Amino acid sequence: MTVYDSEVKDRKGNEVSLSEYKGKVLLVVNTATGCGFAAVGGVIRHC
Repeated sequence: MTVYDSEVKDRKGNEVSLSEYKGKVLLVVNTATGCGFAAVGGVIRHC
């Protein structure tokens, strides 16, 4: 399994296959939108 086998939701909530971006540079960022635990200043904190 690679990152290109995954699907994510775009800003509008539509499913997008990461295979559409194969051959392009990807920057994957965990924005912690679901809350839980997030690293802040190198320290993991519960939000």
